[in-house]
Amino acid sequence: MTIQDKVVAITGAGRGIGKASAIQLAERGAHVVLGARSEAEIAAVASEIEDAGGTAVYRATDVTKRADVEALVGLACERFGRLDVMVNNAGIGPLSRFDALQVEDWDAMIDVNLKGALYGIAAALPVFSRQNTGHFVNVISTAGIKIVPTMGLYAATKNALRTVTEALRQESGPNLRVTEVSPGFIDTTFADTGIADAEIKAAIRKRKEEIAISPDAIARAIAFAIDQPGDVEIGSIVVRPTAQD
Repeated sequence: MTIQDKVVAITGAGRGIGKASAIQLAERGAHVVLGARSEAEIAAVASEIEDAGGTAVYRATDVTKRADVEALVGLACERFGRLDVMVNNAGIGPLSRFDALQVEDWDAMIDVNLKGALYGIAAALPVFSRQNTGHFVNVISTAGIKIVPTMGLYAATKNALRTVTEALRQESGPNLRVTEVSPGFIDTTFADTGIADAEIKAAIRKRKEEIAISPDAIARAIAFAIDQPGDVEIGSIVVRPTAQD
């Protein structure tokens, strides 16, 4: 198992996909470094992991602040001497039609979904270069594969990250791995936070109740990509409910 003893930093690790990934990777022997805005949430995740015999450390991290992301990577290096995997998972989705002119929400999605991941790349890349090894896992979305109304700006940020990920992969050379994971409808709190339009929120919740799958499915995909020999790169994984269009 190549996950054993790897040091993995995860943003957005307090809930949903980030939490599920942290727990699964720790169960497989990884040392996980948890970042999220809510210190209480990541402290609870770390406690759950440690109670099960795993290893976890955490730091409150707002990915819109470059210094916070650098500090998360610094924590990994300070506590474990290295960083093997950077999972850029933090993301938000305050969905709306463009004519609703929710410009502040547009700014927030760009800051978290795109710039937050770029800050993760900027923080981890020098470490990976020194080590001559490392792995980026960027969590994107099927919203960027099938474009639908109300998800335009959200999908745009995810497709921008998709482009960044592919360019980084091509630049990375033989010792750095880069993976994009695109989740479909996942049973998370995505629809419960940030969506101002009641009709859109209700539609997302209804669809989630009908078809959503567990975030554990995405955690397994991330673990699969990490758990490959060093000369094997899983470039792209799409994980969606079988019922999703």
